[in-house]
Amino acid sequence: MEVLNNLAFGFSHALTMQNLLFCAIGCTVGTLVGLLPGLGPLATISLLLPLTYSIPTGGALIMLAGIYYGAQYGDSVSAITMKIPHASSIVACIDGYAMTLKGQTGLALFTAGFSSFVGGTIAIVVLAWMAPMLGEVAFLFGPADYCSMMLVGFVCVSFVTTGSLLNGLAMCFIGVLLGQIGTDVNSGMQRYTMDLPFLADGVGLVSIALGCFGIAEITKNLDAREERSPFNGKINLIPTWAEFKRIIPSALRGGAIGSFLGILPGGGPSIAQFAAYAIDKKVSKYKHEIGTGCIEGVAGQAAADEAAARTSFIPLMSIGIPENPVMALMLAAFVIKGIQPGPNMIASHPDLFWGLVASMWVGNCFLLALNVPLVRYWLSVFKIPYAVLFPSILFFCCIGTYSVNNSLDDIFITAVFGCLGYAFMRLELDAAPLMLGFILGPMLEENFRRAMLISRGSFGVFVNRPISATLLGLIGVFVVWQLVAFVRSIQKARREGPAALPASDAHGA
Repeated sequence: MEVLNNLAFGFSHALTMQNLLFCAIGCTVGTLVGLLPGLGPLATISLLLPLTYSIPTGGALIMLAGIYYGAQYGDSVSAITMKIPHASSIVACIDGYAMTLKGQTGLALFTAGFSSFVGGTIAIVVLAWMAPMLGEVAFLFGPADYCSMMLVGFVCVSFVTTGSLLNGLAMCFIGVLLGQIGTDVNSGMQRYTMDLPFLADGVGLVSIALGCFGIAEITKNLDAREERSPFNGKINLIPTWAEFKRIIPSALRGGAIGSFLGILPGGGPSIAQFAAYAIDKKVSKYKHEIGTGCIEGVAGQAAADEAAARTSFIPLMSIGIPENPVMALMLAAFVIKGIQPGPNMIASHPDLFWGLVASMWVGNCFLLALNVPLVRYWLSVFKIPYAVLFPSILFFCCIGTYSVNNSLDDIFITAVFGCLGYAFMRLELDAAPLMLGFILGPMLEENFRRAMLISRGSFGVFVNRPISATLLGLIGVFVVWQLVAFVRSIQKARREGPAALPASDAHGA
């Protein structure tokens, strides 16, 4: 009952005309930022941060938060329609773009928009009911626990890849190696930089994502020498009742997964999308269709993406620790306004805390309106011929890459990965496992080295801690389960004859 009273108090602040205006501005700007390749919320919030000096405290925080979670809505549009992702919509390229090639663009966009609404709503409920308690969950995880959690993430390779498992593991390993480029945090030594100064800070995630997915896809389409447009017909947004019933379970699962992973430092939308996709490929009723252009492949990751973006505010507002660069900028916005996030924020500034929580649901409604009924207007620019459209796409890719570090070197790196991505496509190698390895590899290394330093080189720390031991046990159970399933499929195929042994059996393992 107390939570309901607090939410009512928050809505009394969020529903003022001033705060509604700032929420609408934030959601609209966030959606636009998500539509443009490479221009993520980090660059946008950093550019708009000085404006917070002249904007009222509540309105400034509501607007910046709207830009962040609004971008999670918008970034799936470019991933689904043109296979040009942001860091948090990489998985949307798999089934979302496959649905576009099938002529189901409208269904894919509706699925992403509605699932994001469901995921955001679940996260807001979690944020309102459990923010004070869940903020302390992060303190329970030590380096060994995070290391084991990253290993669980690598298990997702068998689900994320759309080719053979061996190719998926190889691409994941390449991603891990790419993540090692740069300066070693502990020793300060440069690794694999080939004495090139611009590689001292490593290779950017945006450069790899835009290169391996966006530019590679453009090159592939041009190489086909076909006159084509991303949309060659009417965009039907409203699904049938049977299709709508397929969206709900995956959206609920994704919302729950994203809500949990958003709390943990290093989690967030980038990891949540892979986790939700992997679980859907294992438990969904239509799991055999995922990867070929399936509704569940879009719904789960979209809900997890949005939910993780909302619950990432929990560590910031409850214990004062930002879990990602965007939250670090939000912390700066709080400090600029003279507010110190932490355990005392709810008691000291209840109007800001509950007003921000309530505004997230208001923003959820704004974004649902922007991204479902009005999405055909957002996409009208993409109805022009592809031969005219692709230079504009490349231009925005370059602008987005350049905006991250204001460096021309990043554009050249993106071009290199564009060539590599095109080569991967020609060789039928999936780039999604590469992205998973690139994201998880540095996090695994960092937490492994911390665990070794704390335990003075003893590997026992991974089994002595309950959380780490549980996660490792789950990995062991999963590996045994997959091996048993693989052996049974081989035996069944041999009984039915050599022709019954499909190439995808190895992938299922």
